Amino acid sequence: MLIIDVRSGESIDKALKRYKRKSINTRVIREVRNRREFTKPSVKRRKETLKAIYKEDKFRNVD
Repeated sequence: MLIIDVRSGESIDKALKRYKRKSINTRVIREVRNRREFTKPSVKRRKETLKAIYKEDKFRNVD
């Protein structure tokens, strides 16, 4: 759990902004989404290769 200390005289908006930035940097949300359901390692690898193929085709056709 992330804890943000609100400094004296600091607005809530600034504290919220720091919290959001810290949560993005620590990749908490991404980890929670990944842990919702288990994916087999073979499925993960297949997904990564398909993503790489898609990116390669996309950037090759940009020229």
